[in-house]
This record gives sequence, C-alpha cells and structure tokens, in this order.
Amino acid sequence: MNKNYKILNSINFPSDIKKLSHSELKVLANEVREEMIDAVSETGGHLGAGLGVVELTVVLHYIFNTPNDKLIWDVGHQSYPHKILTGRKDKIRTLRKGSGLSGFTKRLESEYDPFGAAHSSTSISSAIGIAVANKLSNKSDDVVAVIGDGAISAGMAYEAMNNAGSSKTKLIVILNDNDMSIAKPVGAMRAYLAKILSGKIYFSLRETIKLIISAFSKRFSKKAGKAEDFLRSAVTGGTLFSSMGFYYVGPIDGHDIDALISVLKNAKEINYEGPIMIHIKTEKGKGYSFAEKSEDKYHGVSKFNVNTGVQEKSKSNIPSYTKVFANTLVKHAEKDSKIVGITAAMPSGTGMDIFGSKFPSRTFDVGIAEQHAVTFAAGLATEGFKPYAAIYSTFLQRAYDQVVHDVAIQSLPVRFAIDRAGLVGADGPTHAGSFDITYLSTLPNFVVMAASDESELVKMINTSIDINDRPSAFRYPRGNGVGIELPNISEKIEIGKGRLIKEGKKVAIINFGARLNECLIARENLLKKGVNITLVDARFAKPLDENLIWQIATDHEVVITIEEGSIGGFGSHVGQFLNEKNLLDNNLKFRSMFLPDRFIDHDKPEIMYKYAGLDSFNIESKILDTLNSKVVIKKSN
Repeated sequence: MNKNYKILNSINFPSDIKKLSHSELKVLANEVREEMIDAVSETGGHLGAGLGVVELTVVLHYIFNTPNDKLIWDVGHQSYPHKILTGRKDKIRTLRKGSGLSGFTKRLESEYDPFGAAHSSTSISSAIGIAVANKLSNKSDDVVAVIGDGAISAGMAYEAMNNAGSSKTKLIVILNDNDMSIAKPVGAMRAYLAKILSGKIYFSLRETIKLIISAFSKRFSKKAGKAEDFLRSAVTGGTLFSSMGFYYVGPIDGHDIDALISVLKNAKEINYEGPIMIHIKTEKGKGYSFAEKSEDKYHGVSKFNVNTGVQEKSKSNIPSYTKVFANTLVKHAEKDSKIVGITAAMPSGTGMDIFGSKFPSRTFDVGIAEQHAVTFAAGLATEGFKPYAAIYSTFLQRAYDQVVHDVAIQSLPVRFAIDRAGLVGADGPTHAGSFDITYLSTLPNFVVMAASDESELVKMINTSIDINDRPSAFRYPRGNGVGIELPNISEKIEIGKGRLIKEGKKVAIINFGARLNECLIARENLLKKGVNITLVDARFAKPLDENLIWQIATDHEVVITIEEGSIGGFGSHVGQFLNEKNLLDNNLKFRSMFLPDRFIDHDKPEIMYKYAGLDSFNIESKILDTLNSKVVIKKSN
C-alpha cells in the first residue's frame, strides 16, 4: 500500500477486524474504499460493484468466522474489498496482471475464496452444496452467498432457491440490490424489487432494526408476532422469496454498518433449519462521485485518473471488432425489418447498445439468461425473423443444450455473433473463448465461420443475412481490428469457401480465425530462411472447403492448421477429412496447432498466446520441426 491508513494498515486478516469498535469499522470501510479506488486506477478492472459492497464486506468479516464460515461472492467482480481484507492487500495492485491476483474469486488464490466464480448466478447453488456438506459432516459453520439483483434474474438462481427452500438446511443469502448489474437489470425481477422498495411502507433504519430483532427473536415460536409478518411482507416485500421457502428480511440500507451488524449478527446466531434471504439496498459505485454519476457506475474500467475520473483511452483509431459488428448489423437492419438483436445483459459489451439506439423495438436484452436468449431467438426464427444473438463465447457455453436441441436439431436460422473468441487477457480463463469452434462444429446443420480481420467479419455478417435454412455463427476476438478498409454490405462469401492468401511450395498453413497476422509474420521470417509457405484463410470450420484442402494436401509435403480454440475443432475436422480421403498415406505430414490442454491464467493477450504456442515464433518453430521430422502420420486402422 502507498498510504498511511489509520486502521487498514493494521488489518491483515479478518481476525484483526473483530478487534475493532463499530466506529472504527466505519473508518475501515472508508479506507478500504479509498484503497480500492486507488488500486484500480492503476490496474483497471471492475470498480463500481466492489465500491457498492464495502460496508457489507467489512461487516461480513466482522460477524462471521471466515474462512471456516464460507463466504461466496456471485460472479466475483465485487470481491476486491474482500481481497483487501483477506491477506491480499499488499498484492491488490497486481489485479488482473500476469502472475497477479485474479479479477474474480479463485480457490487456488486464497482459503477465503471457497468457490471460484466469474460467470453469474452460481453462488446459491454452490452455497447450498457446501451447506449440505457441512450438515452431513456435522459441521456448524455458516455459509453465506452474496448475489446481485442482476444475477438473481438468471434461471440457475431460481433452481437453487427452489432446492434450498426445501432442503431444511441453514443458508444465508444476501441479495445485493443496486438496481444494476452491468447495465440496468431487466425483466420481472427488476420490477418486483422496485415494487418492494417503492411501496407505501418503507422502513426507517430504527424501525427496520427493531423489527428485524423482534422478528428473529419471535420467528421460531409457535405464535410469531405481527412484527415478523409485517417485516416479511409489508405491502409486497418478500412474498416471492417467502413462497420459495426463504425467511425474508428487508430491505435494509446496505451502507449502514450499524444496521448490517444487527441483522447479520442475528442471522448468524439464530438456530434455524432453512434458508434466510437478507435483502439489502446499495448504490453501485458508492463513494466515488465519478462512478456514482456514470451510466454504468464504472462497472469495468481501464486505468484512470482518480482526481478527474478520466479513463485511459486506446491510442488506436482502429475500431473494435465489436463496433464493426454492431455498425454493420445496423446498416443491414436499415434495409431489412426482419433483423432483430438479442443480448443477455451485455448490451455495451456486445455492441447491442449501438443497435438498440437505432432500433429499440427490435433489440431485446433478456437479462443474465443465455439459455432463454437462445431459445427466444429460436422462437423468433420460426416466424421468419432474423435473430442475431450476440453472446460472448464463454457465456454461450451456458446455453449449449438450447443450441443443440432448440436450434440445431430444428435447423432454425439463428445467427450467433460470438464475441471474445480466443484468449481475452486480463479476464483470464473464465472468460476465454476457447471451446466454441469445437462445440459448434460438432453439430449438424451449422455454418461456423471465424474472421481473420475486420474486413472478413463484415463479409461474414453480410453472408449470414441470407442463411435462412440453418443456424450460423461467426466468431471474432476482443479488441481492435488490424486496420484495413471495410467492404460494403453487399460483399459476401460463398458458403464453405476459403481463400488463398499467399502461394508457396512444400509447406502450407491453413489458418482459421484471427491468428492470420501471426502466420504472415512467421511466413516472412521463414522466407528469409529459404522456406516459401502457402498461406490459406479457411474462413469456415463447417462446412470445410474440401476442394481447397484436397488441393493443398496433394500439392504440399506439410500442412499445418492453426486456430484459437481447443482440440476437437477446425484442425480435427481437417485431419478427419484427410484421413477419410487417404491423403495421409502419401507421405503428407499433417500437424494441428490449437490451444493447449490447460487453462491459461490472465495476462496480456500477446503473452498468453506465446504461452499457448500460437504466436509467430511458435508457428515458425512448428514448421521447421515438422520439416526436419522423420515421423510421418499414417492412416489409422
């Protein structure tokens, strides 16, 4: 730490917090908030969510005996204050950097992180699992899950609550209601929470504490008092959660340390066999004026100036792939009223905010509900619309059954715009787009494309407009394009046709996706060593350009495929084709380069790709090793 804090400097672990007075806890909260703002200004990362739970974090560690009592943060991007207070404050400025702290909770990082997170809505499920395990092991430790109002809109959260409500197992769930997830939350849950908070009866702090203490003390007698009933369902409050078997308390002020202490102390001490829902109201970005005034409450930020709130901007004038997608789709939608856009609570991340500003009635943010998003899109497709489901690769994994059952089997023309393909840098393995090539290319009736640059992305969007007999997907990476001129929206690609980039001899690279520039660098380096390489941009993993692959395989001694995905993807399909056509019998050396069989920790993308063996140096080395190898792959029996 760079500052001489009055309290925080002496806090190394939660056990130190328990020695503080209530007034000192308030000082500590202010110092944690200041330290977090200062640290994230240097590292970038998730800011607003953590600022909103500073007081809650302090009180949770004050009341509960962590790490024996288990504290589970949903998603994990609000866990920075938690990290500061659990032995990691001296490393907080390594957030999201190579070999530094993860931007999410991570089991290998600390015993205070009992469950790793990064995808939304897993906290209640994992918490009830831990709570049941404790019960079976005769442990009396408490389990606390903190879930946001956006995360609780997902189906998995309701599945977990349904199970918890009938489990007869004590579990404390804290609903952090800040009226925001990344963007404004949508749907019935948002309206329900708003109804609770806007009812005619909203408790003052003193009344809330009095009623909660009264309710907890009376709840387990046969004749619960009116205070309990009034607290649980005044006007509308808690009816939904109560009907699911939860003992509902709230809403209360999540920034009032005295109120939080009273409520959480009673929740810990009460002898209750069942789940408790504590509903707190917080402000995302609390305590930092620039975040409080920002539309997204500074959810995710780059490095910024603490005094002005101004974030570092990319020095490049090249548009991001996300913006290229959004702007291209807008141009098509201006001519085609059947085009609609779908996002699962990621309008700005996927570019659907740009589309939505032009076509609000044709843009649908379904909340953190990827499964629903896919089947919703399938329903639209049955009626002749052209749905574009813009979903990060890592999040589309959550809806794989729907992709298979509701889209692929029925050959419905849903278009999947797969953002964040490949390795994504600071967000690490939980957000890497590693598997979509494999999990989509294995499905019948699919067209699977990958853009090697922003121009190709435009052409793939153009092409997808007219794919009306089956589903299609095009993937593209995070970040800016390579800086080439964009084609107009009339330029399309023939389905299943790759393109020849450079013609050489003896060795051919068949690239699928955004490693093309690294292939070009490797080719230039090898030319200096007398190796002239043919370079192909495959464009399609499905259907394969079999004619082009046949030609390449018969004209070259070495063929190497390259992709930003796991084993089982493009290279596997090419290998299978070569094997089926007996092309591997002709002394052809075939190799595939893909992401290694391990998860790659967060770092700068270029370092991650070097570690993955997919940079120009490793491509060059693979080619030289293959040329010198005496091993020839024969057709399998």
